[in-house]
Amino acid sequence: MSQTVERKSNSERTDLSDAMMLESAIRLIVEKGSDKTTLKEVGELAGYSRGLAGYRFGSKAGLFEFIVRSVGEQWVARLSKATKGKSGLDAIASALDEHATMCLEASDKIRAFYILWFESIGVQSKVKVVIHSIHERRRQDVVSWLKDSDLDESVSAQDIAGQFNASVLGIAYHWLANPQDHAGLLKLHQNLKHSMSHYFT
Repeated sequence: MSQTVERKSNSERTDLSDAMMLESAIRLIVEKGSDKTTLKEVGELAGYSRGLAGYRFGSKAGLFEFIVRSVGEQWVARLSKATKGKSGLDAIASALDEHATMCLEASDKIRAFYILWFESIGVQSKVKVVIHSIHERRRQDVVSWLKDSDLDESVSAQDIAGQFNASVLGIAYHWLANPQDHAGLLKLHQNLKHSMSHYFT
């Protein structure tokens, strides 16, 4: 019994330290950039020893992979809830509304996520592999939303999914460059919903 309790306690402590270091790493990336963020600072800002982040993640690449996975999983959970039971344009519109909301409500978290996303493009790393997986899952989500929808015969679900993903990334890039332009962020999401509606009959 005591061993079970101890294992649970260790697991809870690990979850807590991970959450604290995730928050610290996100703050540092947004404030200083990923290149100037160090494992030592992440551990110290989280209230732990200098070496804990290095011990936990092994390297900055390991830390960045953890951030992308963690924020990506949170986004998936919110997206799934927002689109549950919906399909077609209704699902697309709900997904875009949720993306805009998450950008505004969890601004630093999403900014750090997209900073790492765009910085991964030119390098071969585990972060790039994780991001490719997230991108592919989002494409598959859109395709599934469009199943049995009344689409214009000139386009396919695959075409629309590709356009959707590319457009959302474009909005994210614009937002990174203009983080205070909340009205512009919302307008871009609304414009994309309007553009997507043209694919439906």
